[in-house]
Amino acid sequence: MENIDLINSFSEFKDDKSIDRVTLMSILEEVFRAALKRKFGSDENFDIIINPDKGDLEIWRNRVVVADGMSEDDNEEIEISEARKIEPDFEIGEDVSEEVKLFQLGRRAILALRQNLISKIYEHDSTNIFKQFKELEGDLYAAEVHHIKHNAIILLDDEGNELVLPKSEQIRSDFFRKGESVRGVIKSVELRGNKPVIILSRTAPGFLTKLFEQEIPEVFDGLITIEKVARIPGEKAKVAVDSYDDRIDPVGACVGMKGSRIHGIVRELGNENIDVINYTKNTQLFIARALSPAKIVSMTILEEPTEEKKGRVDVFLKPEEVSRAIGRGGVNIRLASELTGFEIDVQREGVEDEDVELAEFSDEIEEWVITEFQKIGLDTARSVLETSVEELIKRTDLEEETILDVQRVLKEEFEA
Repeated sequence: MENIDLINSFSEFKDDKSIDRVTLMSILEEVFRAALKRKFGSDENFDIIINPDKGDLEIWRNRVVVADGMSEDDNEEIEISEARKIEPDFEIGEDVSEEVKLFQLGRRAILALRQNLISKIYEHDSTNIFKQFKELEGDLYAAEVHHIKHNAIILLDDEGNELVLPKSEQIRSDFFRKGESVRGVIKSVELRGNKPVIILSRTAPGFLTKLFEQEIPEVFDGLITIEKVARIPGEKAKVAVDSYDDRIDPVGACVGMKGSRIHGIVRELGNENIDVINYTKNTQLFIARALSPAKIVSMTILEEPTEEKKGRVDVFLKPEEVSRAIGRGGVNIRLASELTGFEIDVQREGVEDEDVELAEFSDEIEEWVITEFQKIGLDTARSVLETSVEELIKRTDLEEETILDVQRVLKEEFEA
């Protein structure tokens, strides 16, 4: 095989992978030196001359001339009789440079050269892709559905880069067909082996933030800032916004006339219900706004939040406002808690009668049943008794018979 047969592929790699000339030369030299080391035991006395643009390659082995029978290392030394076959006037002690042809490396070595070259260029390409996407972490990105698996969707961007949208990062109502364009944020980029794995997410709070930036000019321009976001993907979200310009109503600007501005975001998120509220540094006012549409009577902050754990606050409401504060399935209070950084304990205003924590009934009521009530903010005996059976069936996963049994046990406590 002539040198040109192998070198012809240099320009293919260079064009396909957009590798700069210096990098390509470095990779080629590394590959050939590895082959020489395997063949001759060392590559230190070899000069490799490469011109990838023209497809030229020359390998020269440098050896010292020694007397016949005195060579200790045929790779570094050449006997004078052999040297004079190259040039008849060589003398002992002189340096001899001899060109090494590719065929001298052997057929297997030549095949291995190409494989090694492909591997090194792929590795270089993977590293570049990793660096490129690592800088895009948290940014909005669009790619096309290439393949649908049961636990993930494989996407390809315009440059043929592969992205993964796992099931866990999809909104529950998401349904995509092959060839369809999908938007999300780049959640993480990892190198597994030599392959970059790019994870796209549609459930991350950052996705909602980036959609606001794209759809609402004032957010994109920095006139309105997204201070905090809490999401239950595909179900409900709360977004706290602020503006440094008193002339701008941040909530109105984000929602638009009759919801015109936010409608595109809601549609993108599978009709996720989005509450936009005004951010404030006044803690009590922020908690009250986060619990909307419920109207708060008063509250008592028991513990301020820290980096390690949430704060604690007792919120007092009129009995008819409690269900609004908690929301269906406890969604509203969960989001308010996530948005504000407080564990919110709902109390009924004016109910001063003796009450008992549900947890104290663990001997008579199974723990998982108590947990179901606590999920929707009912953590005392009276709060369960004051909620109708029909309402409890709607808001929990409990059977009517179970609810009636629980209420019977609780009533006996107060009648005793």
